Amino acid sequence: MAELRPSGAPAPTAPPAPGPTAPPAFASLFPPGLHAIYGECRRLYPDQPNPLQVTAIVKYWLGGPDPLDYVSMYRNVGSPSANIPEHWHYISFGLSDLYGDNRVHEFTGTDGPSGFGFELTFRLKRETGESAPPTWPAELMQGLARYVFQSENTFCSGDHVSWHSPLDNSESRIQHMLLTEDPQMQPVQTPFGVVTFLQIVGVCTEELHSAQQWNGQGILELLRTVPVAGGPWLITDMRRGETIFEIDPHLQERVDKGIETDGSNLSGVSAKCAWDDLSRPPEDDEDSRSICIGTQPRRLSGKDTEQIRETLRRGLEINSKPVLPPINPQRQNGLAHDRAPSRKDSLESDSSTAIIPHELIRTRQLESVHLKFNQESGALIPLCLRGRLLHGRHFTYKSITGDMAITFVSTGVEGAFATEEHPYAAHGPWLQILLTEEFVEKMLEDLEDLTSPEEFKLPKEYSWPEKKLKVSILPDMVFDSPLH
Repeated sequence: MAELRPSGAPAPTAPPAPGPTAPPAFASLFPPGLHAIYGECRRLYPDQPNPLQVTAIVKYWLGGPDPLDYVSMYRNVGSPSANIPEHWHYISFGLSDLYGDNRVHEFTGTDGPSGFGFELTFRLKRETGESAPPTWPAELMQGLARYVFQSENTFCSGDHVSWHSPLDNSESRIQHMLLTEDPQMQPVQTPFGVVTFLQIVGVCTEELHSAQQWNGQGILELLRTVPVAGGPWLITDMRRGETIFEIDPHLQERVDKGIETDGSNLSGVSAKCAWDDLSRPPEDDEDSRSICIGTQPRRLSGKDTEQIRETLRRGLEINSKPVLPPINPQRQNGLAHDRAPSRKDSLESDSSTAIIPHELIRTRQLESVHLKFNQESGALIPLCLRGRLLHGRHFTYKSITGDMAITFVSTGVEGAFATEEHPYAAHGPWLQILLTEEFVEKMLEDLEDLTSPEEFKLPKEYSWPEKKLKVSILPDMVFDSPLH
């Protein structure tokens, strides 16, 4: 639950946000991290010392459900001459370390990031006659913050968020988000580290798909060139009824050329997926997904998970040769919950402790493999092949259940345990599949209908007997069963 109040009014569990009108008695109680961020807000809005705030009634550190202590809402007059309309500017407080006393974030020093290292902002076009900012963006920001806190996956500029619902719960076409640097907010040095500001940008489904197939930064640049779709400051207009490709059809050509030239920056996704080793009977006790000690199932170890996370992080480094980090048995089990910038879909496991010691799980070469995906995940296979493998990169599907992963690699990726001689290899529940360029081209031809989901009927099966590979696209309910 949250309440709306002026930032200068006392809150149930915190003093007022610091500003020129704040009572002197509260001066020593202002959380230093909050004070530093609020100073940046005052720089931009000196005439709005006490903006309206949505504040969590029960703070997260007291057991409340909302990680953001506050979301401040400012009125920005824009600049009509620069195609920047008047809008509401929302700024979060809580993803960074506001307090420095370990109540929410571990204090790690002043030189690195504060907390998760960023706060969220959002710019919403002000409607004619609107005297107060809508509060729904604050709940949207709380939703993203809950994801960050629960997964410990941070956001970066250029990331996308598949939301699959109008951001304001209306009938709007704006149903997904991209993230970029806020055009006005400057990074802030706080006593607990540095805070940057990532702006949420609402986009249509077609624009999200283009960001996936190419990259988020490219689509953001196109949005900046279309005033009604965001303009220079990428202001979200929930009433926008056309995509940028409908507004200017030539922009699709720029996307197509970018995909052909650059490939895709999307290096992996969390997905409904599974795989079977067809080269051994399913009842075999050494099945790759059911290695057991007693009755406990083998799940992704901390080392596997950390390696997959690093795999995705390296997937962003498009100017260097893609490398899969080696499996090193000397490293300790468990995830390193660092605060280094990583993608929102970097891979976390629900079980970060290996049931079987990591170094005892041998890498196995498989003769024949059956891959299973739900429709949404399967629709990304052409992107994986065309946008990643044909550009010498890799792409990972991480099961949303946390107990298995599938990584496709090209012959140009170093450090993979799948090789041209043994293209299917598994390390515990992590499968790697190496595909040659020739086979990728063949698969793209055979999987062409995956790009037309409206004509798609489930289940659907594709098979390449000569390669001993089978791919099935199955209904979601299959992956919700205990078998997967």
